[in-house]
Amino acid sequence: MHFKDLHEFIGYLETKNDLVRIERQVSSELEITEIADRMVKSGGPALLFENVLGSKFPLVINLFGTHQRVAWALGVDSTDEIVSRVKKILGIINNPPKSLMDKLGTLTNLAGIAKTQPKLVKKGVCQEITLIGSEVDLNKLPILKCWPEDAGKFITLPLVISKDPISGHRNVGIYRMQIFDSATTGMHWQTHKVGASHLRKGIDHKIERMEVAVALGGDPTTIWSGSMPLPPDLDEFAVSGIIREKSVEMVKCKTIDVDVPANAEFVLEGYVIPGELRKEGPFGDHTGYYSLPQNYPVYHVTAITHRRNPIYPTTMVGRPPSEDFFMGKASERIMLPALQMTLPEVVDMNMPAEGIFTNYVLVSIKKEFPGHARKVMYGLWGIGQMSLVKGIVIFDEHVNIQDHSEVAWRLGANVDPKRDIIIVEGAIDDLDHASSTPKFGAKIGIDATSKDQSEGRTEEWPNEIIMDPAIKNLVDQQWSEYNL
Repeated sequence: MHFKDLHEFIGYLETKNDLVRIERQVSSELEITEIADRMVKSGGPALLFENVLGSKFPLVINLFGTHQRVAWALGVDSTDEIVSRVKKILGIINNPPKSLMDKLGTLTNLAGIAKTQPKLVKKGVCQEITLIGSEVDLNKLPILKCWPEDAGKFITLPLVISKDPISGHRNVGIYRMQIFDSATTGMHWQTHKVGASHLRKGIDHKIERMEVAVALGGDPTTIWSGSMPLPPDLDEFAVSGIIREKSVEMVKCKTIDVDVPANAEFVLEGYVIPGELRKEGPFGDHTGYYSLPQNYPVYHVTAITHRRNPIYPTTMVGRPPSEDFFMGKASERIMLPALQMTLPEVVDMNMPAEGIFTNYVLVSIKKEFPGHARKVMYGLWGIGQMSLVKGIVIFDEHVNIQDHSEVAWRLGANVDPKRDIIIVEGAIDDLDHASSTPKFGAKIGIDATSKDQSEGRTEEWPNEIIMDPAIKNLVDQQWSEYNL
């Protein structure tokens, strides 16, 4: 089932007893974060706060805080269903059709993809109410201050829509926005993100203003799509359409030349002046630590539009696991087939919550030659956002890398620190506080695969301890007779 907007998704979660309405008045400063954090960490439901102090708008949080809710948000019961769909699409690219029947099937699939591209419509519910100029007041929204040392209130689940100033290609990303005053915010375009690339081009070409829109809400697939680590020229709204098998309807903004999802709850319209910076942060981040104050672009809001009865969607991050982990895990599963096109030896991948996605990645491979593990490490460090990963650990194909106990055992048993660990230098995520220098530092690769003489062993690799299958079967059959 696919949802037309946030309201429909909330209704669905209620039918599943997976959303709780809270009527008691609560504060957007710290209180909601503490409640939501407890819910995320305990696998609890989504939360709809109907009475937020200082705002007339209700607030929803923890929409994506379990694997099951993420799957429902994407219109399926399990993300495996979408993985199969992605494999089918990639199969068309990888294996061009040969027979007439294959060609007909391919044409049908391609036609389906074409029908799911973003579609411009004349009007949308996101513009039922329009506030322009002096009417703009961000303080009327129930925006959260999440943690005690945060510099202020932050918009945490925005779909920030910018365009490449040269090519015009659209990017959609989730970038936090610190509220400076009623009409200006920070724009946390990290160095390695596409939004920052757009800004650098704007500076290089002396563009005076970059128009940027911010959508809050929409259908849940489209909200989630902003978190996808897609290639720069791949439109997130197009990907959303493919996943939900229906076009994302778009409308033109009132004061800027940017298209936004027609079914959003709120839309902020405005611009960034290339070169204008302001101190932003600190902010309690998904690393579990505060990201320190740094200079970031300033976003000027020219208009706010919204539905007649909007709901403000938000999230909070902190010590993992938080809601963003579950959103990222879906991306990991869905992007794995695309990764395997480049590195077909990869069997599985796991980006654990404790590794904060950009810190550590576990990978199992079908090992075929000496040094194969290192080949995969270097290959991963050369792909998009994987370039920021601080640690990569490679295992044999039969290892269940989703089982952290098995991972720890293999890591302890199979690694010779002198032979199996490599240290390299490269780009590091803006939020990494451990590196000696910002945005650049060391990375570690660990080969936890089995080894033979081709990789320097002087002795044979020992066999694992595995019970005789016949004995296991015998014990299974006689288990009740042991009186255990």
